[in-house]
Amino acid sequence: MDQSGWSHASTLAAGHARGAVLALEPLSFWGGYDAALGKIVEKSHPCHGRSLAGKIMVMPRAKGSSSSSSVLAEAIRNGTGPSGIVLRERDLIISIGVIVANELYGVSVPLVVVDDGVFDTLYRCTQPIQIDAPHEGGEARIEIMSGTTL
Repeated sequence: MDQSGWSHASTLAAGHARGAVLALEPLSFWGGYDAALGKIVEKSHPCHGRSLAGKIMVMPRAKGSSSSSSVLAEAIRNGTGPSGIVLRERDLIISIGVIVANELYGVSVPLVVVDDGVFDTLYRCTQPIQIDAPHEGGEARIEIMSGTTL
């Protein structure tokens, strides 16, 4: 985080989002997330039963099948997916899901990658954050919204 309260990130998919953070261990959307209900259904996942709808998903990377892309795209289309995504590692499966949702359904979800220090801060964050990722492949900014409630 710089002194203005902003962090810098790399944009994988452009967009703007603001919301509460939901920090997750790696999740497979294929078999692990119900895109219709908007709930994590993987019984062994620590966030089983939680919804990503309207949240900023902070996760190191995805796990599992490449079919996760289609489940994520469908969740985004249904409004049951995250409003923004922050990853520690570039993830092709997540990227494809977000890009497909934008191309097919016209719904943009910012997807950014941050370094370890920023990731650790956001993973523990209890306040809403804002992502401004105006250009794919460009720099994004993330702000912790101090004193803000959603």
